[in-house]
Amino acid sequence: MTNAFGATSTTDDVLAGLDLRGKRVLVTGASAGLGIETCRALAARGADVVGAARDLAKAEVTTAAVRAAASASGGSFALVELDLASLASVRACAAALNAQGQGFDAIITNAGVMAPPFGHTADGFETQFGTNHLGHFLLVNHITGLIREGGRLVSLSSSGHRLADVDLEDPNFERSAYDPWVGYGRSKTANILFAVEFDARHRERGIRATAVHPGVIWETELSRHMSEDEKQALVGSIEAGLAAAGQPPLAYKSIAQGAATSVWSAVVASADAVGGLYCEDCHVAHVEELEGIRAGVRPYALDRERAKALWALSERLVGEQF
Repeated sequence: MTNAFGATSTTDDVLAGLDLRGKRVLVTGASAGLGIETCRALAARGADVVGAARDLAKAEVTTAAVRAAASASGGSFALVELDLASLASVRACAAALNAQGQGFDAIITNAGVMAPPFGHTADGFETQFGTNHLGHFLLVNHITGLIREGGRLVSLSSSGHRLADVDLEDPNFERSAYDPWVGYGRSKTANILFAVEFDARHRERGIRATAVHPGVIWETELSRHMSEDEKQALVGSIEAGLAAAGQPPLAYKSIAQGAATSVWSAVVASADAVGGLYCEDCHVAHVEELEGIRAGVRPYALDRERAKALWALSERLVGEQF
């Protein structure tokens, strides 16, 4: 697939000249960072955007620019309450969306947490696995009927998936010591595997799914659990690994650059080109078996058998079959 976009492309670059009037998109994590920019960029091209957020009062304030963009373009923007760390909240959100009965052309599961202290969701799952994966797994499966033919699911993952495969035997660290970065890696691998299996299950009716890495962006709230010293230590470790492997240093992105791959995968890229795959820098990533934070996707994250097994485990954990 010929692609003029890359690591430095912004959302406005990717969507330049597009008219998205009539398109309807759901974006989770809409009250901060990448979520706000994703909503703004789509609304600015006339899309009808629904933003899901845990704190609606906060979201009403932080999404003012999205409302302005929607008003100027003829699009629309609405908020819906969603706490991914509570399955009851997820079910209530899905029920509200289903009651409205309006279809979606794309769902972008943007919300997430990164490297928090050990804790549990309202339902007893390890915070990152429960929030980043299980909350989205339940939400999307409950509203799959709203996805229009030809629609897309974009699951935000990260190069952090390279830190750890999913642990199907001990997903909640009940029998192993908690490491926040292993937990993050597991949840981000789960985000990819979910896209792989969702794509396989729904491609026959024209619905495709892809996972994306937005890039390294310190401006968002995702790193709120890290001190500046911890950030510097992490960066130093990654930089040392890249240098040892003869790789270029980390390239940081702005929020507009970070959200570009999400909107590119959702409304620009060919469905057949990205379906069931992992994208970064507005292109499909290569498979990279070497360890460490670097470009490329680890093979285990695209393994269909792992994807099937994670789906079955997730059904057992949320108590529903899809």
